[in-house]
Amino acid sequence: MNFVDLDRVSLRYGEDSDGTLALHSATLNVRAGEFVAVVGPSGCGKSTLMKVVTGLWAPTAGTVMVSGKKVAGPLSIVGMAFQNPTLLPWRKTLDNVMLPLEIVQPHCARLRSNRAAYLAKARDLLALVGLKGFEDHFPWQLSGGMQQRASLCRALIHDPSLLMLDEPFAALDTFTREELWLTLQDAFIARRPTVVLVTHDLREAVFLADRVLVMSARPGRIIAERAVDLPRPRQLDITYEPYSVALVHALREHISAARTTAA
Repeated sequence: MNFVDLDRVSLRYGEDSDGTLALHSATLNVRAGEFVAVVGPSGCGKSTLMKVVTGLWAPTAGTVMVSGKKVAGPLSIVGMAFQNPTLLPWRKTLDNVMLPLEIVQPHCARLRSNRAAYLAKARDLLALVGLKGFEDHFPWQLSGGMQQRASLCRALIHDPSLLMLDEPFAALDTFTREELWLTLQDAFIARRPTVVLVTHDLREAVFLADRVLVMSARPGRIIAERAVDLPRPRQLDITYEPYSVALVHALREHISAARTTAA
């Protein structure tokens, strides 16, 4: 069963033909419980694709379906994390993680009566990502990697059916980034949401995803896909094994061809 379906979706920024055509006839599907990575040249519309799927932008043409329903506005079943953690600086870690529960239904209606259970859930998530003991720290007291771990907890706290990740580890050093790959994998295995990860890092895509989609240069559309036939849980050294290396090279060739075609 497909959880996300895009059928010939186009999106143009601006109200006339002179606006930027970011997506053109993009078609893709993501099965329920699948982890999909989206890669492609810079500026190809990967982030725009995320906005369309989550209902933040309405497509100019085509149809977007999530969980069997046409997307007509922002979705409450989505958890999102971005390149910058965007934690509220006046809130401590635990309070930042709890934030979606104050906004998203039905949780905000239940928060007062079930606060103890929600707090326990938030603490369990923080422990899962290695932040036990940092619940009362402000963002400025956390490293960049720790902030991103908290951001991931915030994206998961309301049990989203769909997790959308836009370059969440791009600003981090290699060692921290790889640690967070393992953290995200643990969270995925434990909770099994449907995940769409936008990334420029092909090793990251191969390590984390069940399937990798390649976008063309702008205006973006899906031009190739590769299944990742690796068992879970995966260890970091698998990214240096021949199968993973060959898959990274194949994805790089697809992206290089997309750039050449655009030029």
